[in-house]
Amino acid sequence: MSTDELPRSGRPRVIVVGAGFAGLAAVRELRDADVDVLLLDRDPFNTFQPLLYQVATGGLNPGDITYSLRAFAARFPHARFRRATVTGVDTAQRRVRLDSGVEVGYDYLILCCGVVANYFGIPGAEENAWTIYSRRSAIAVRDRVLSNLESVAQGREGAVEPVVVVVGGGATGVEMAGALAELRNSGLPLAYPELDPRRARVVLVEMADTLLAPFHPTLRSYAARALRERGVDLRLGTAVRQVRPDSVVLSDGECLPSAVTVWATGVRACDQVAMWGLRQGPGGRIQVEADMRVVGQPDVFAVGDVAARGDDPLPQLAQPAIQGGRHAARQVRRLARGEPTEPFSYRDKGIMATIGRSDAVVQLPGRVRMRGFVAWVAWLGLHVLALMSNRNRLATMANLAVRYLTWKRTANVIVGDPP
Repeated sequence: MSTDELPRSGRPRVIVVGAGFAGLAAVRELRDADVDVLLLDRDPFNTFQPLLYQVATGGLNPGDITYSLRAFAARFPHARFRRATVTGVDTAQRRVRLDSGVEVGYDYLILCCGVVANYFGIPGAEENAWTIYSRRSAIAVRDRVLSNLESVAQGREGAVEPVVVVVGGGATGVEMAGALAELRNSGLPLAYPELDPRRARVVLVEMADTLLAPFHPTLRSYAARALRERGVDLRLGTAVRQVRPDSVVLSDGECLPSAVTVWATGVRACDQVAMWGLRQGPGGRIQVEADMRVVGQPDVFAVGDVAARGDDPLPQLAQPAIQGGRHAARQVRRLARGEPTEPFSYRDKGIMATIGRSDAVVQLPGRVRMRGFVAWVAWLGLHVLALMSNRNRLATMANLAVRYLTWKRTANVIVGDPP
């Protein structure tokens, strides 16, 4: 196997590590630049993470929100994709080492490799809790939830009561809890008539006193009220002390039975990043200068969730990642032309979270706040349009239409091969 994955064309060579929002934005921005681009990711597909909770609750197929990275790279004449995990970065020699042992040289490196779940050292959390930050983990949660319902409905020995505990009151936790509550309210009476719906509980545990901390207080209160109306058991101002295979121990001493514990509390840089010799800050985030270049590394950029600027880190959301990826690519173009870089300026376009069918909260710049049906339509339209292809958009619209329009009559969910 060659030790060089980019053609020797004489053009500057740019390696983009990570095919999330930031990585794809960077590749798009370099589409007509006089450079060769190599996109690296451990998966052969891009995953639209904001809709993974729908996969985890049987509303969408995994293929609805994934897109082939080889097909993506094929759109651009000077871009290539390789499935690989970066195991080392040699900034002195300008080389990236891959899990296959191959080393690839670069002139410019853009790191947007994403993050992993942060368990904050809570005993048993990493071993016994489940995340929904990747396609495979969302599928695992879906299959575990549905398998548990089958076991309880059939009275199998050793079946844990159908209780799902969601830890974390951010957007991911709220959306997951809301979707599970609707599954319980609309689907269970039809699909499992032998099971008392009151036995199936959804508990959301949040250490802070409110949900959705970045939102305005009125929207936080609205979200909490909407979840309670759907039957979600909110435990605000409560921390998790321990996670066991079949239960969660809370800070007040209560031991909650839990068939599935979904962990949605926060993220951090993966341990591998610490071995790359780059300066890191809280949460392991790579420290960058105003232009998004890594501190002390003039040819290396870091953007998205894995990066932070000093004491003013950007939120770990899609828009900062997209804008950061575009900015890093523009600076590569400037450096390739011998021009100085420019500082990055983030433009806040707002935040949103869905609570369930016909219900969401939206906060836009200029004190614009929406909730309820109008906010839900805005949330739905934006997320469908943000998908990678028309096939993804059509499939997502079709499956969501089935979920939101026919569930009370059909109770149909998407299933795989449950364990």
